[in-house]
Amino acid sequence: MDIQEDYEDHYATLQLNPNADPDTIQRVFRLLAKRYHPDNQETGNPDRFNRLVKAYEVLSHATERARYDARYFANRSAEWKVFDRNTNGNEEDKRIFQAVLSMLYLARRQNARHPGLGIIQIEKMLGCPSEYIEFHIWYLKEKQWIERTENGQLAITVAGVERVCEGDYAIRADRLLAQQVHDPSREPEKGADSSSTMIGGHHQ
Repeated sequence: MDIQEDYEDHYATLQLNPNADPDTIQRVFRLLAKRYHPDNQETGNPDRFNRLVKAYEVLSHATERARYDARYFANRSAEWKVFDRNTNGNEEDKRIFQAVLSMLYLARRQNARHPGLGIIQIEKMLGCPSEYIEFHIWYLKEKQWIERTENGQLAITVAGVERVCEGDYAIRADRLLAQQVHDPSREPEKGADSSSTMIGGHHQ
């Protein structure tokens, strides 16, 4: 599946979980809009503000949001997809192991207190059917690289983080869905974003 060129990640723009409710969307929009409004002499950013407004207009309208969500999940699946029904064997298993660990590593880095991802979400992003990925989840749990959180989601463990770092995994920081509403005060300054992160002694 090809990623659509005109696709914009409105959830990332608003720093929101794709399952965020309307009240949360409105609250976060107001907070960020105030920060990046062109009239704000300290933190104003016209381009950022316009993207916030565009994202809010889509996500605050039920019909528009439903239409957008269909494209959103299709694009996310295309970015992460590693499953190929025509490929079997250890190499494919390794790709899936690495993809799951990378995904959960980024989730932990993004929000250490709420680092979990749901199994259905992982399946959609990887393009793997549930009956296929069960083996990989079982293996990663038995290795104690991932664990179940109190709310039933999956999260990477300390051992899993070490495995990612030791494995020199190349991780695209922009691949991860925003899982929680971020604290805007912790947002990197403009220009500090990186499109790619290499773990294990390389650039981050």
